Amino acid sequence: MMVTEHASGAVVYNVWKGEICYLLLQSATDDFWGLPKGHVEAYENLIQTAIREIKEETSLDTRIDPDFKQQIDYDMKNGHHKTVTFFVSKVAPDVKVTRQVEEINSFGWFNFQEAYDKLTYDNLKKLLQDADTYIRNKEEIGE
Repeated sequence: MMVTEHASGAVVYNVWKGEICYLLLQSATDDFWGLPKGHVEAYENLIQTAIREIKEETSLDTRIDPDFKQQIDYDMKNGHHKTVTFFVSKVAPDVKVTRQVEEINSFGWFNFQEAYDKLTYDNLKKLLQDADTYIRNKEEIGE
C-alpha cells in the first residue's frame, strides 16, 4: 500500500518599493531551493501547519491567505507519495528571518525571475507562476 504524506506551506512574499519579493529557502539536507513547508501534525489543519512550519523554519509570524491554495503531488525517494498544499502569505518588508539551522542552509528574498530561476523543481516553478499572478492581481501591481 502506498503511504501518502501530507505537508503544507506557503509562498511567502513582501512588497518592497513596488516590487514583489519571494522568500526561498535552501535545504540543509538536499541543497535544493524551495519554499517553507512541512509535515501536517495530527492535531493541525493545513493552515495551522503552514503557519507553524514557516515559524519553525524562518522565525516569521505569518498570516495565511486561504484564497490561494494549490496542491503539489510527487513521489519521494523512500517510495512514499507526498501531497503538499501551498498558500500565500504576505509579510512586512522589514521582517527579520532567522533560519532553522538544522533544516535550512541558506535563504534569500528574490524577485519573480530570480526566484523562478533559483527554484530547483519544475512543480515549484509552476506554483510560483500561479502565486505571482494571484499576488499581482491582489496587490494591483502592474508588470
